[in-house]
Amino acid sequence: MAEAATLPAKPSEADEARPFAVYFHWPFCLSKCPYCDFNSHVRMGGIDEARFLAAYRREIETTAARIGPRTVSTVFFGGGTPSLMTPATVAGLLDTVARHWTVASDVEISLEANPTSVEADRFRGYRTAGVNRVSLGVQALDDESLVALGRRHTADEALAAIATARKIFDRYSFDLIYARPGQSVAAWTVELSRAIGEAAEHLSLYQLTIEPDTPFYLLEEAGKLQIPGEIAARHLFDVTQDICREAGLPAYEVSNHAKPGAECRHNLVYWRYGEYAGFGAGAHGRLDIGDRRIATATEKSPEAWLAMVEETGHGLVVDETVTRPEQADEFLLMGLRLAEGIDPKRFERIAGRPLDPVRVSELAALGFVATTAAGRLRVTAAGFPVLDSVVADLAG
Repeated sequence: MAEAATLPAKPSEADEARPFAVYFHWPFCLSKCPYCDFNSHVRMGGIDEARFLAAYRREIETTAARIGPRTVSTVFFGGGTPSLMTPATVAGLLDTVARHWTVASDVEISLEANPTSVEADRFRGYRTAGVNRVSLGVQALDDESLVALGRRHTADEALAAIATARKIFDRYSFDLIYARPGQSVAAWTVELSRAIGEAAEHLSLYQLTIEPDTPFYLLEEAGKLQIPGEIAARHLFDVTQDICREAGLPAYEVSNHAKPGAECRHNLVYWRYGEYAGFGAGAHGRLDIGDRRIATATEKSPEAWLAMVEETGHGLVVDETVTRPEQADEFLLMGLRLAEGIDPKRFERIAGRPLDPVRVSELAALGFVATTAAGRLRVTAAGFPVLDSVVADLAG
């Protein structure tokens, strides 16, 4: 991957610490994709949406009482398939957030949607409710690949959904998966170029990975599925970076590309190690209470989570203090995914120790990391494909 010519503006320490994000996990889908290991569930008998809305509201109330005042800078509806929620449910959740916390005047409110659940009237309803950014799970722009990926929409339906989003929302993004079985560089180049022509300011581009306990994993184990090998996948990665950069959509994170200033602000809260509250079955959070950093996670089963919230006011199954060494590891793991890198001084404040200068020098000599003029440590183009090893080396 060639070096990005343009990087996002460098945040100050105060800017990195200030945002507070809210995440809603809607754990239901129309069907389960064979590559997906997310906490998503199919319910053929229907969903009592009003009951779930009441539970989300209760969990927000409990969290707000616990952490006190905050100014919400971003809200994200993820899943699952949040676009299966009615606009009234989305409005109810946003109203509850505003009832318990201050909402920033420039708040970013994102909602994930699948092309199969996109209707213009529904999108207008989300916009009226307060959503101002949508992210579409397109995944591919050819029908054969969509069938192989277990998607329920066609390429034409995906393009129509993008067109609908473009008309209703000022900001939109969509996802594609590459390094698919049998995918050539030439075919991906054509597909990616077409996608860039449809994108306004942001694309999420993920290499297909085979996750345990998924149908794709079982197929690969049985020798019935073969994805591109390491060398071929690296070539596809490099081509992706080059094409996007030349089109004005440089990578600001390993898998996310945007025009400068158009990055997903919600995800930046995660990667810059900010504070966020998670609601719904299987949601995670990082809360700052006093001088403690608290890791939270909720019950994954939607029905069990619902019963827990109705009984106790929350669905937490993890609620524990993150130690300083653990915080330091998380800070590295998240922050080094970004093209802007990390502030070593912030690492030292979190960890109580500086980064090992010998290890930094060794990684720099290999061409995997570099220090910017502003003193930030960032992973280079050569280092991103081996990011996990770089993080492990620095954290050790």
